[in-house]
Amino acid sequence: MKLTEKLTNAFNEQIKAEMWSANLYSSMAIYFQSMGLAGCANWMKKQAEEELEHANKLIDYGVTRGGAIKISAIDAVPCKWEEPKAVFEHVYSHECHVSELIDNLMDIAIAENDKATQEFLRWFVNEQVEEEENAQAILDKFNVFGQHGLYCVDHELGKR
Repeated sequence: MKLTEKLTNAFNEQIKAEMWSANLYSSMAIYFQSMGLAGCANWMKKQAEEELEHANKLIDYGVTRGGAIKISAIDAVPCKWEEPKAVFEHVYSHECHVSELIDNLMDIAIAENDKATQEFLRWFVNEQVEEEENAQAILDKFNVFGQHGLYCVDHELGKR
């Protein structure tokens, strides 16, 4: 079964969102690098790589299923935050937003009665649960230890 036009358009939008996310995390990595927080920068770089992997998964699947997959222009991303904790608040909020986008994509696959695409998208649904959980765990550390725990958070995130 070939991807419907509606699903193809939705895939193209999700690919754009994943690439925007990669740029966002790269911008956050630069922010942390400029502060000398190499661990946080490392974590953000890994996030950026993951987002590109997600985009490529969507591209590969879309092309395999005969969709007219394309890469659209990516809007600029933020590059300044008040403090390190604000960056991770943004990460959590962004991952919740991406979860909504994935849910909407799944809703379209269901409406289009494309069971293969539904099965494919289940991986993304589960991935988003993990992404939200990881971001929340980092925020929890900031909430418990405050700015004083930044050194420990940075050290831990450097191990990723």
